[in-house]
Amino acid sequence: MLLSETELSDLLANFTTSAFRFELRERYNSAVGAEPFRKWQMGEPDDYAWHRSWMEKISRDVAAGKTWQRVRIVSVPPSEYTRYGIDVARLSMQAGEDIRYLRRDVAERLGLRPYDAWLLDDSRLVWLHFSDVDDRFADAELITDPEVVSRHRAWREVALKHAQPLEEFAAHLP
Repeated sequence: MLLSETELSDLLANFTTSAFRFELRERYNSAVGAEPFRKWQMGEPDDYAWHRSWMEKISRDVAAGKTWQRVRIVSVPPSEYTRYGIDVARLSMQAGEDIRYLRRDVAERLGLRPYDAWLLDDSRLVWLHFSDVDDRFADAELITDPEVVSRHRAWREVALKHAQPLEEFAAHLP
């Protein structure tokens, strides 16, 4: 079942216990993120006001006992966007999100082949589709097939075991 961006937002607003994200792309391009990324590239200051509502949501959810986790599967050396994402991730981590990094070559060795997706409450997978032309969000697909969801739960456990915490990953960047 295909979802709009609004329907995806509703799912992220209404999960019960856990939200886990596999991020696989070297870059994500959004209308909200374009100007902050440009500022970062130019060394200009950013007050991160555009990110505040996300951080507040995470803080509220964590205070309510919900878990937010993310594993970013990245190439090394990292793309410029990945480096930018590390700076933004530090803010999300302050809000309570657990964000880790797994080198793409390690993920391949481990046999991980996840979708770029959210795993919600261990029972629903929301596969995110992006344009390969401009890296923009296209749509999302809700998957409840028990076999696909189970495979992603298993990959999540392997990824979390082998991924590095953000600061450890960042400290070893070339």
